[in-house]
Amino acid sequence: MTNDDSNPQRTSSKVAQLLDEYDLGDSFGDELERLWTADDDRRKSLRDLAELFNQRLLGSALRATGTSTVDGEIDNLYRLLTDDDVSSGMRTEAQARLEREGVDVVQLERDFVSYQAIRSYLTEYRDAEYEGPSESERTDSVLDTIQNLRARLRTITESSLDRLRSTGRITLGNFRLFVDVSVLCEDCGSQYGVIDLLERGGCDCEPDD
Repeated sequence: MTNDDSNPQRTSSKVAQLLDEYDLGDSFGDELERLWTADDDRRKSLRDLAELFNQRLLGSALRATGTSTVDGEIDNLYRLLTDDDVSSGMRTEAQARLEREGVDVVQLERDFVSYQAIRSYLTEYRDAEYEGPSESERTDSVLDTIQNLRARLRTITESSLDRLRSTGRITLGNFRLFVDVSVLCEDCGSQYGVIDLLERGGCDCEPDD
């Protein structure tokens, strides 16, 4: 891997900039490349790497404020900030906790990257290549599209319900919003949420020979 700062694609890499801003170092960039190009079960998808990267950003933001954490706490905080199934109240509590620790939550969430940003960093900034099957990456693309749509629908619905509640048009206590699309296979009779279906690689039908 070579770096040429005269290449505009390299100098404009969001991931590379965040590695510097959050003091994560080039070694983490090396780790991302190793995990993506591994040829065994240690290999991580771009989607997995984006989640890992964002968790490291969160951990770095907390360390910068002098906040200590216990094992698993960063993973849980990240889940509360980003998981579709987390209630609005729990997400707000997690954001408030980070703000009390001195973390700029708005900026942090803006800095969270997508799998596309990770791919651009690895292939354009680091000139990394992966020659193995790309089916998992295509599945990741579909997953990312669906999750973005779910997140947008969740945000719109939550804000609308909060607005209606605050103006007295509806009565509603603390609530949890579920946004899901289920798929029923009429051949084998199995039913899964579309995310679960894609992550498990299909329904209970036997694969074609």
